[in-house]
Amino acid sequence: MSYYQSFDEVPGIFPYHPPSQPGPETDPHRPENPNSDPNTERTRVTGKPKNTMETVKEMGAIQVPEIKSNIHCLTIVGQIEGHLVLPPQNKTTKYEHMIPQLVALEQSPEVEGIVVVLNTVGGDVEAGLAIAEMISSLSKPTVSVVLGGGHSIGVPIAVSTDYSFIAETASMTIHPIRLNGLVIGVPQTYEYLDKMQDRVVRFVTAHSHITQDKFRELMFRTGELARDIGTVLIGYDAVECGLIDEVGGVHQAMDKLKSLVEEWKTRNEVPLQ
Repeated sequence: MSYYQSFDEVPGIFPYHPPSQPGPETDPHRPENPNSDPNTERTRVTGKPKNTMETVKEMGAIQVPEIKSNIHCLTIVGQIEGHLVLPPQNKTTKYEHMIPQLVALEQSPEVEGIVVVLNTVGGDVEAGLAIAEMISSLSKPTVSVVLGGGHSIGVPIAVSTDYSFIAETASMTIHPIRLNGLVIGVPQTYEYLDKMQDRVVRFVTAHSHITQDKFRELMFRTGELARDIGTVLIGYDAVECGLIDEVGGVHQAMDKLKSLVEEWKTRNEVPLQ
């Protein structure tokens, strides 16, 4: 018997017959041995689902809980971007993103309350005032929480809600309005600045318990800021002067908002005929 004849007698070794390609009638996960138990499961190596990997990439977590709620959280962080685009390395809140959100929240029947979380250094005055005016004009209950900081034009946004909270360690900087870039040194420029400043003062005093005289006194105080005039209020200081309603965090804000939602629903109930 020759060498090749010996292998010819062994079926499946020589000549070599490649397995058929998987087709509609072929199960690629079927065991190779047809005499084996068809109920035997083959070990398969699987990776993480695409959604999970996206969550890890974007949120730094394996799974983000999805909760159906009647309360919407609106976050205002970084610098409030207005008519000029800020550098890409800046963390910003764009007012052209916030305004459509607020319109949608006012129209959404599923949303019954809005909590505004602030950690902002301020930014564009007109953009901040626009956001504050829209929040104050919402028909639904609103509560704000200042975490970290609510500086400059973030102050009107913080007081624009129905009730405001500030964390014990959070701070708020009150200072006069400033201009960036080329400033023309004529009386009209200073009149324009004074009018814009009056808009901020009137809004803050109309939506909080602080008086205009007290707010202007904090705004023009000297000796507290190294390169500017103004005042830094931390936690209880903002409550004592009447700027913020209460010291608290997320838990207190959610409890207050839930009670406001219940009052709002009771007030808007249509009596049965």
